[in-house]
This record gives sequence, C-alpha cells and structure tokens, in this order.
Amino acid sequence: MQELQGKTAVITGASRGIGAAAAEELARLGVSVVLAARSLDEIEALATKITEAGDKASAVACDVSRYDDVTAAVEHCRSTYGSLDILVNNAGVIDPIARLGESDPAAWDLAVDINLKGVYHGLRAALPVMEAQGSGVIVNISSGAATGALEGWSHYCSTKAAVLSLTRCADKEYREKGIRVVGLSPGTVATDMQVSIKASGINPVSQLDPSVHIPADWPARAIAWLCTAEAAEFAGTDFSLKTEEGRRRVGLVS
Repeated sequence: MQELQGKTAVITGASRGIGAAAAEELARLGVSVVLAARSLDEIEALATKITEAGDKASAVACDVSRYDDVTAAVEHCRSTYGSLDILVNNAGVIDPIARLGESDPAAWDLAVDINLKGVYHGLRAALPVMEAQGSGVIVNISSGAATGALEGWSHYCSTKAAVLSLTRCADKEYREKGIRVVGLSPGTVATDMQVSIKASGINPVSQLDPSVHIPADWPARAIAWLCTAEAAEFAGTDFSLKTEEGRRRVGLVS
C-alpha cells in the first residue's frame, strides 16, 4: 500500500459505516482525506480524530443529491491538498424498505437521488479533474443487489444496478485516459443499515444472524486495495468481497 502515500481522496457518506472506516484506513496509509456527508458534526469529529493521530483529514458538508455540493467537495480537495487522486462514492440509503405497491413515491425518488444521482454527481465532478491530471481511481460502492432482485428493495436493487452500469460506462469512456473506475460489492456489512433491514422482516437478508455480517473495516481495506495498481484488472467491474478468492486478494485471509 506504499503507493497510496501522499495521495488525496474524497469519501462520500463518511460519517459512519463503510465511509468512516474507509476514511480512517486511507488516512492511515498516508492519504489526505476529505470527509463528505450531510452530518457535519460527525465528520468533523472524525476528521479531528484522524488529524490527532497524525494524519491529514478535513470535513465538508455534502448532500450528494446536490451536484453543487459534490463539486464543492472536489474543489476543497484540490485547493487544500493539491489534487484529487481517489473518489469513493459510498453514500447510500436503504430506507424505507417496502414492497412496490406500498412504497412511498417521495422516499423512492429520494433513494434514486442519493444512490444513483449521487454517484453520477461524483463521477461528473471528479472525471474532468482526473482527466486533466492524467490519473485517478474512483470506487463505487455496489452490492449483490445490483444483479439480484430482493423483495422490498426495489429502490435499492434498481439504483445499485444502475450504478454498476455507470461503472461500466465510465470505464469504457475513461480507461484510456488513465482513470480507473471500479465497483466494490462487499456483501452484508455490520453497519446501521442492517438495523433497518432486520427490523423490516422482509426477504432473506433480514433473517440473517448478525454474526454473519463482516466488519466495516473489511470493505475499507478492500477500497484501499482497489486503489492500488495490483487491482487494475478489475476496472469496469464489481469486485466481490463475498468470495474466498476476493478476500484473499485483499489480504483479509491467508
């Protein structure tokens, strides 16, 4: 991971879960991190924790459903740290879980704004900057839901499927410009999202024992690894952390 030393990154949804863990992991590896989330108090506290450990971090209030917020986070990274080398499109929601005929149209629309348009906003803001630099890595947090239908998750499955398509399109358009775009499908992770899933009682995922969920630092380590040259072969795909081989490549198992 030495090649990440001195790099810069913007991480969306960095207030908790995978985003927060990724921020700490990247910072530990020498990456200057910009924490972007709607919960400013939480990301400011995390940025303080990271800087007190001797690493570089700053916080920017950001609602990924607003393009101007995302461009502001990217510009903050450039002006504060000199470049934008990594973007982690992590922000996402699964609430409210409901069958299609019982779903709230406004809430369904909001999920699209965050889960899909938020990723597009990140790509749109970062790609021109990375193209001008001639390099960069974008990691889109995906899910097995991108390729499978789950009851009550129409908003989540649909948006994650669309994100996978964005990953493929961005790779096709920008690979030859030195930019790597890759998805990460982490499996079930022990985050706040699992609380909502469990409470819904809908579909097999809600019936899983909490002990099967992986800790957030596993996908955080996978994100860091995906930003290295060793992971170049996975550009334009969703890298799965659910397989033994995937976990071995990241270094989570021997």
